[in-house]
Amino acid sequence: MKKACVIGYPIAHSRSPLIHNYWLKQHGIEGLYEKREVKPEDLADFLTHLDAHGYAGCNVTIPHKEAAIPLVGKMDDIVRRTGSLNTIYLDSGIISATSSDGEGFYQNLVATVPGLDLKGQTAVILGAGGSARAIIERLLRTDLARVKILNRTEARAQELCNIFGTRVQWLAPDRFGIESASARLLVNTTSQGMKGQPALQLDLSALPASCIVADIVYVPLKTDLLKQAQARGLQTVGGLGMLLHQAVVGFEKWFGIRPQVTPELYDLVANDVDPEYHR
Repeated sequence: MKKACVIGYPIAHSRSPLIHNYWLKQHGIEGLYEKREVKPEDLADFLTHLDAHGYAGCNVTIPHKEAAIPLVGKMDDIVRRTGSLNTIYLDSGIISATSSDGEGFYQNLVATVPGLDLKGQTAVILGAGGSARAIIERLLRTDLARVKILNRTEARAQELCNIFGTRVQWLAPDRFGIESASARLLVNTTSQGMKGQPALQLDLSALPASCIVADIVYVPLKTDLLKQAQARGLQTVGGLGMLLHQAVVGFEKWFGIRPQVTPELYDLVANDVDPEYHR
C-alpha cells in the first residue's frame, strides 16, 4: 500500500487527508494519506526516515516550510527562489522538494475569475511570510507590472524585494489608501481573519471597482475581508480552492495520477469546514 501524509505542529486542523483520501478512492488506488504531528525538534529524524515510516512523501505545513529545506537532497527552482517548500517526495530514494502553494493559489484564482489577465497590472500582498513568497513568485510569471507588499515591518518585506527584484516593493501601512487605488489584485497571505486569530483591520474603500480580493484563509470559508469586499461589489476569491489546487502536485508525485479539483470535492471539504455550507 502506498502512503503519504501531512506533517506540522499542530496538525489536527488539517483537511488534507479528506482531499487525498477522496482522490485515492475515486481512482481506485490502494493507498492512505494521514496526519502526522511532528515537533520541530523531531523534523530531521522524521524526514531522514521517511521511507522507513512507509511514506512515498509528505505535505509540509506550519512551522516546517522553511526549516525543512536544509534537510532535503534535491529541490526545484521554486523552492530555491522562495525559500519555502510544501511538498516532499522520494525520487530514486532522494528526499526531493517543491512548493505548490503559488501554483495552487494561481489555479484557484483563474478558476474563479476565468479569462483573468494580469499583464501590466499591480497586486498588493498582505504579509511577507512563506505563503507570500510562493504567491509572489507565481504572480510574477504572469507579467504582472509590480507587487506591493503591505507589511508591518519594512525589513521583512525588504527580504522579498531583494529576492524578487525591482518589480516588488514595500508598501508602508500609512500609504495603503493611496497606493491601493491602482490595485487589480489584493491578497491576504497572513493568518489574520482566521478562526481563533485577530481580525484583519483594513479599509478597502480606496480599491477600484475592478480589484479582485483574495484570501488564503479558509476557516471560516468567507472571512471578514471577503465579506467587506463583497459589500463593495468587488470580485472575491476564497482560500479553500487554493488548498485543493495545491494538493494536486503532491498526489501526482506520490500516487502517479494527476487528479482533478471538482465541485463535488469542494463541497465535501467545505461542509467539513462549515456544516452549514451550501452551494
